[in-house]
Amino acid sequence: MNPISGSCLCGAIQYEAAGEPYNVTHCHCTDCRRSNAAAFVTWASFKRCDFRFTEGEPKQIEWAGRTRTFCANCGTHLTFQSDAAEIDVTVCTFSDPTLAIPVDHTWTEDQIPWATSNDNLPRHHQRRA
Repeated sequence: MNPISGSCLCGAIQYEAAGEPYNVTHCHCTDCRRSNAAAFVTWASFKRCDFRFTEGEPKQIEWAGRTRTFCANCGTHLTFQSDAAEIDVTVCTFSDPTLAIPVDHTWTEDQIPWATSNDNLPRHHQRRA
């Protein structure tokens, strides 16, 4: 697979990820919803060694033992990292978001009742088993 590229809304921060995205999920946890101001966030995981920012320097915030990055100029949330080996990237910042197809919903215990879908994907009360 060719590298996946992406950027924030204003283009100040750009990135590239090699390899196949995995663990593509719609996350409904409270942290993701609040930090992205969205009903849920669709993430794709990559090996940390296969991901790099190619333009600009994102702002980082540490919260509850996890690191999130975003563009300080336009506010677009870009990544989430809870361990050194893996990084999660917001799918809708991909240049082509159709390259990652969600396989499930996670943290549905925090799901907003009106944020429903009929996609028939597996649903996990918290993280997948």
